[in-house]
Parts: sequence; C-alpha cells; structure tokens
Amino acid sequence: MLSAMMFAALLSETGPDTIVVTAERGGEARDAAVLPVGLLGEEEIASVGAQHPAELLNRIAGVNIHRGNGAEHLTAIRSPVLVGGAGAGSFLYLEDSLPLRAAGFANVNGLFESANGLASSIEVLRGPGSALHGSNALHGAINIRLPQLDGEGQFVEAGAGSFGRYRGRTLQRFNSAGNRALIGLAGQHEDGWRDEAGLDRVELIARTGGQMGQIDWQFTLSGVSLNQETAGFIFGQNAYEDEAASRVNGDPEAYRDAYAVRADLQLSGAFQNGWEWNLRPYLRDQDMDFLMHFFPTEPLEESRHSSFGLQSYLNRDVGNWRVTLGLDLDRSNGELSEFQSQPTRFSFVQGEHYDYSVDASVIALYGQTRWQVTDQLDLQAGLRYERTEYDYDNKLAANSVGRYLRLADRDDDFETLTPHFGFNYGINDRAALFGRVARGARAPQTAELYRLQPGQDISQIEPETLDSAELGYRVSTVSGARFEVTGFIMRKENVFFRDADGVNVTDGKTDHHGIEVEWSQPLSDALSFDLAATWAEHTYAFDRNVGNASEVITNGDRVDTAPDWLVSARLNWTPIDPVWISAEWVHVAEYFTNAANTRRYDGHDLLNLRARYAFENGVTLFGAVRNLLDERYAERADFAFGNDRYFPGEPRAVSLGVRVEY
Repeated sequence: MLSAMMFAALLSETGPDTIVVTAERGGEARDAAVLPVGLLGEEEIASVGAQHPAELLNRIAGVNIHRGNGAEHLTAIRSPVLVGGAGAGSFLYLEDSLPLRAAGFANVNGLFESANGLASSIEVLRGPGSALHGSNALHGAINIRLPQLDGEGQFVEAGAGSFGRYRGRTLQRFNSAGNRALIGLAGQHEDGWRDEAGLDRVELIARTGGQMGQIDWQFTLSGVSLNQETAGFIFGQNAYEDEAASRVNGDPEAYRDAYAVRADLQLSGAFQNGWEWNLRPYLRDQDMDFLMHFFPTEPLEESRHSSFGLQSYLNRDVGNWRVTLGLDLDRSNGELSEFQSQPTRFSFVQGEHYDYSVDASVIALYGQTRWQVTDQLDLQAGLRYERTEYDYDNKLAANSVGRYLRLADRDDDFETLTPHFGFNYGINDRAALFGRVARGARAPQTAELYRLQPGQDISQIEPETLDSAELGYRVSTVSGARFEVTGFIMRKENVFFRDADGVNVTDGKTDHHGIEVEWSQPLSDALSFDLAATWAEHTYAFDRNVGNASEVITNGDRVDTAPDWLVSARLNWTPIDPVWISAEWVHVAEYFTNAANTRRYDGHDLLNLRARYAFENGVTLFGAVRNLLDERYAERADFAFGNDRYFPGEPRAVSLGVRVEY
C-alpha cells in the first residue's frame, strides 16, 4: 500500500469542502468527518443513468447490493448480504435524513420505496450510526437526498433501452413572492429480459418552503408506486451459465404491488440565547401485496404500515464546542396477513397462515457534541437511548397450523443504549487521520417476533448489538483528487435467527474486519481514474450443529454470501470538451452460499461502457452498454432446500437517452 507521505506528495492543494448531512444535524464538511461517508453526487448520478440503484451504490467501498428481479434487492454494508429480519433491520434507509419506515416494520427491499430516481445525491454511512440514528443503523445507513429548494437548474430526460426499457424524469422549479417550490416526476417501464417479468414504477416529489417571520419552513411530499411481475430463482449448479434457462420464469404468476407516501414539515429557527431549534413532524403510509414465489406453495402476503412522528433537536455553538440535543418520537400501526390458496403440501397448509396487527411506539433521547481541541484536532462523542414498545393483536386462533405458529396477544418492549466516540486529526491542510469506536443496535423486527414457526421461542430475544472500531486516513485536492483508506473491526452479538432444524438461536455471534479504499485521481487533462475497493472477512464466532450437514455453523467459518473482494474501477476519458467516455470494471470475488462453506459461487467480472455528448444549448445525449462482454453471471447466488439457486445477471444491454437542462 502506498504510504500517506507518497499520496500527500501526489495530491496537491485542498479544495472546497463537500458538505454531507448523514452523520451530523445541519451537515459537516466531508473531509472533517470522524467516519467515512460514501457520496454519490448529482453529476455522477446523471452520468450513470442507473436502471437499478445497485448500479450506483456498488460504486461505494464497503457496499454490495445484490439485485433481485425488477426493483428488488438485498443489501450489504460492511456485512454479508443479509436476508429476512436481519436484512430488513440491519440497515437504515433514509430520505433527506427521515427513515422511510418505522424501525420495527422495515422492508428488506427498502430502496424501492425511496424516490432514488430523483436523488440529487446519495450518502452512505458505513458502520454503526451516530447518536442521530436509532434502531436499524446497525451496519450502516443509506440517505437519499432530494433536490433542495436553494438549488438551481431544471431538466427533462428520456431514455430507452434493451428489454423494453423506457425511462423518463423531470424536475421543475418555481419562485413566487419569496417562496420557492419544486416538483419532480420519474417513471420507469420494463418488459423484462426474463419471461413475464415486467415492471412499472413511478416516483413523485413536491417541495415548497420559505420564511414566516423568523421561522424557516419547508414542506415535502414524496411517493412511489410499484407494479411488478416477478421472476424467481433458477435452480441447478451454475444454471446461470445457460442463457436460455436463465430467461425462463418458473413463477409466472408472481407479482409485487406496492406504494409508499411520505409527508413532512420542517420548521427551524433560533432563540435569543444562541440555541438553534428544528422541529420535523411527519406522516408515512405504505401498502404492499406480493406472491411469495420463493416458497413451494406461493402464499400471498398483504401488509400495510402507517406512522406519524416527530424529529426534533437543538444545536448550539459555545466557544470550541458544538452541542446537539434531540428527541425522536414515532407511533406506528402495521398489519400483516398471509394466505395460501394452493392445496396443502408437506407443512405448507392451505388457508390462513397469519393475520395480525401491531401498534408500535418508539421514543429516543440523544446528545452529541463536537469539540475543536486545537486547530488540528476535533473530538466527537454521542449517546442515544431508545425504547421500543410493541402491542401485538392476533386475529386468528393462537395455535400451530402446519409450519405456522400464531402467538396469543402480547406486549413486548426493548431498550437500547448506543454510544460513540471519534476524532479527526488534520496532519496538514491536505490530509487527516480519523477514527471512531461505536455501538449500533436494533430492536427485533415485528415479523421476527410474531411471524413464527413451531419450535420458535421469543422469550430470550434481545436487541442485536454491533461494536465497531475503525481508523482511517484521507487526503483531497482542489483538482478533484481524493484518497481515503479505512480499516475496521466489528463484533455482532445476540444475532437472532431460525436454524436449519427450525429452532431459535438468540445468542449468535459474528466477527467482521476489513479495509476500504476510495480513490479518485486526475491523470491528465483528458483522463481520470476512480476506484472503490473492499477487502473484508465476515466469520461466525460460535458453533451450531444441526441435522442438515450443509447448514452446520462452525466457529471461524465464513458467513455465506460474503465475498472477500469487491472492486469498482473506472477510467474516464474526455478527448474533446463535449465528449465523455467511461469504462467500468466490476469485480465480485467468489463466496460461499451455505453456512457449512461447502457450496460456492465463483464470482464474476463485468465491463460496462458509458458515454455522453453535451451540446452548448443544454442538450446532452448519453448512452451505455452494460455487460459489454456478455458474461454469464449471477446477481445473487444461494443454496437452500438442497438446491443451488440464482438470480441470473442480464446479458449485454444497450440504452440511449437525451437530457435537456434549462
């Protein structure tokens, strides 16, 4: 690895700081942060023209988004790719720092409920959240930042591509009598490259704001609608290598229909004693129906979730100190039912499986402070207390039917305390060391507590905790060069899951350590290079012997679906001023697909090509060739129910579009 001194010599003068908002209320300079925040800016988002948010997010070190069918996905941030309750509850999905869902009702496919197609930037916090973040910011957080009222520029964009893809989006701004407003609309249609796997998705945002005396106000409405025909797994060892077999959809009747709507009003001002205040009441409503194609009898799940709540905090600068005190409140109601219309097969019985509702309340108190000890050294510390209460109402008989256990009505509550401490030390005006120790935690998901199978017992379940330590170095320049390397080590405890014998495990442990590198470097006036690379190991720290030999857990073995290496590298060329061409290499190393480490996926390497031509009148033509070499690969590989199974990756795909800015 090149030394800090060599990079300091290679890179020149420090430029203006980029402001990020995910880790501190009110924002902070990215190069002064005590933790690494991955950032995708507006220009990069427009240049990629992503068909799925995984295309963008996998450009950030430490991130591995597995693309499912259509809009679906599974997430990894400094972690294996997690599924089920862990997949839903280990990552916090935000839109302008507001959680997309209440903590106990998280969606494992959380990104498709965000207006990511209209994002002005995307921030990824790697590792446990700060005191500002509550349950679910365990391994990290993804913050979709919508266009701001004080921004500039309007646009209309349209594109088309392989497999019946059509995309369009627009952003319009208005200014009247000192009040500003904007409206954004995005639409996406796909016929699908696999049989009977189409998609229609619409996003809408509306925002307005101004001043009322000494109070700044901003109202935001955002919503997403999804109608998707879903293609399921293909089965058989290396089945993804057969393109004809990959196109077959064995679950042609599967679908997912969903909508999500959010509204919030942000009020801010200042008291005469120097305290700044911010109040943000909000409303949420989500509804989703989907056919569970990954089960043999394809039951129908119907769920809904609505919330109202408040984010509030006080900020004050006192000498070399900045103090933040906050109170978060959330009140939610969620309902879930599962019904099987097919005849009984094995323990998958025909009829009603679950039908319940949960009233949930969350109250959180937090404090965070930043102390500029010297011109070079900043220290940050924070602490968050959070209490979660669930009131569960079972609408069916309290009994076991086949593989389904319905508990009697009950109340449950959980408390978490999550501290963190970090520093940023400026070596000079171009480079800094930073580090942090932190604890993340998550209360159990409602589905983990009340969507049970016989043999499961929730009496011993405790919130999962993750203790993390990290140390990093960064340097950046006015010319656009930036280098950052971070090493981390983490231990997760109270891991809750159902083992292969159907028995609850409430005391699982896993270890995680790795190194992340992000580097952007101009090579000449015409060439630049970008790299995001991750090396990490994720291992079990306990033993679990089960009857199925392929799912035996051994202390020290790798957690499944956790490649050692992830690389995204881009070479960008501007031969003449209006032309931009970018070649991207994506590398995913091999990984195990079962707990016993006896099955594996060999990994893959992909080459993508993107280009644009910008006319002087604000018109830009752009295009992309994804999977240029037409590789056969898997977006996701898994081993379950005795079978290798895959979501196959798309063959070569071409897209073209036009953008008009004014």
